[in-house]
Amino acid sequence: AMYGHDIVIFESREKPGGLNEFGIAAYKTVDGFAQREVDFVLSIGGIVIQYGQELGDGLSLEQLQSDYDAVFLGMGLAGVNALQMPGADADGVVDAVDFIAGLRQSADKSDIAVGRRIVVIGGGMTAIDAAVQAKLLGAEDVTICYRRGKDQMNASGFEQDLATSRGVVIRHWLQPEKVNATDGNVQSVTLEYTSQADGKLAGTGETMTIAADQVLVAIGQKLEASGLGSPVKLDGGRIATDQDGRTSADKVWAGGDCTNSGDDLTVTAVAQGRDAAEAINDTLKH
Repeated sequence: AMYGHDIVIFESREKPGGLNEFGIAAYKTVDGFAQREVDFVLSIGGIVIQYGQELGDGLSLEQLQSDYDAVFLGMGLAGVNALQMPGADADGVVDAVDFIAGLRQSADKSDIAVGRRIVVIGGGMTAIDAAVQAKLLGAEDVTICYRRGKDQMNASGFEQDLATSRGVVIRHWLQPEKVNATDGNVQSVTLEYTSQADGKLAGTGETMTIAADQVLVAIGQKLEASGLGSPVKLDGGRIATDQDGRTSADKVWAGGDCTNSGDDLTVTAVAQGRDAAEAINDTLKH
């Protein structure tokens, strides 16, 4: 309650905690960890959370700028890159982020549909999380397919080893070409072998097909920027900020994955939130 003013958090979901609550695999964060953190922060006093509030959906940045002394944007990357290929709309092609969120929010894991043979497309932590989770739920064959080499995977070596120790197969130099479906249901995925020359990735023209009844897509998230309006400058599809987290818009700061300095790590987002808070505090003092 700085200077007697309330701090208001506008939260798009019906529950707080963001990525820690919805996006990190259930086997990694146990005992309602995210919820306890939120309770701790709210216990400070003077902080209000309004749920079901999303920028661009009856909530405009211009309005927030006029109503408040400072605005901090920390919406992460909520948009998901879609598979652009034939068969991508078949039943059984699932966004891995949604798959993980559904698991986290389910009290009884038996209501989560999990295939017998699963192909996961992607090379980051989300791909690993989804694959390990599917294996833990009883899938027989789980294969991660990544279009580049092992050392270019975003997932750490430790995470990759964790997955293979659980029986997940990781295959490199394969990019998806099409999802094959019968009567709208996934049967298999056809992938093209890739190679890299002078840093450029290219398909070799040679393909292989892996049988699958479920495809989990984990090819990265992007900023859902439609609600921002024009005053905020973007850089490479993310919000441009200076080292204090200041954006090009008046009284607006940002931090975390939605910014051009985010590196998709929770710890970075937290640090940037702290830095922006200090900068905002300094600005309001003067």
